[in-house]
Amino acid sequence: MRASKLNELQSQLHSQGITFAYCGCITENILTGIGSALKNKLESEDVDTRTTRSIFAVFVEQMQNIIRYSARQASAEQDKPLKNADDHSRYGILTIGQVGDDFIIHSGNLIVAADVPGIRARLTDLQNKSPEELKIAYKSQLRNLQELEEGAGVGFMEIARRTSRPIEFEFEEVDDEHTFFAIKATI
Repeated sequence: MRASKLNELQSQLHSQGITFAYCGCITENILTGIGSALKNKLESEDVDTRTTRSIFAVFVEQMQNIIRYSARQASAEQDKPLKNADDHSRYGILTIGQVGDDFIIHSGNLIVAADVPGIRARLTDLQNKSPEELKIAYKSQLRNLQELEEGAGVGFMEIARRTSRPIEFEFEEVDDEHTFFAIKATI
């Protein structure tokens, strides 16, 4: 990529208030490294502790969503849908920005198209809950955690209860088997 194109990309991100962007392979180690850098950045900007905790929690949940559910793996040749569910080299994008007093965390990744109805229903339900209803549902789900499979909706609920506005999400069909899923959280 030419310097002019990188400069243009940087300018576009800056004009949208994006102060952090990552696109590529996402693993637990990468999540840990980026998380450490994010905490340091927020501390250096004197973001209050409650907001920092919320930003960090949503960041972690969105990154873990990519690690667990992305249907795309990082490849030297190109991005390819996963053939093996045990492949831990998942691919996605995450941005963090600030517009006024709001912090915006946006992530996206390729998912299996058959998963769209379940994800849409879960997120729509969370969008329609009041903060008090979210708190009650979250506590109930945590009490029943032993009965749940790993990742059984706790992540989306954690995001929803930390946001200042309802979660926003969108699906874009890629082909018959895959859909690009984007989720936006405002803190």
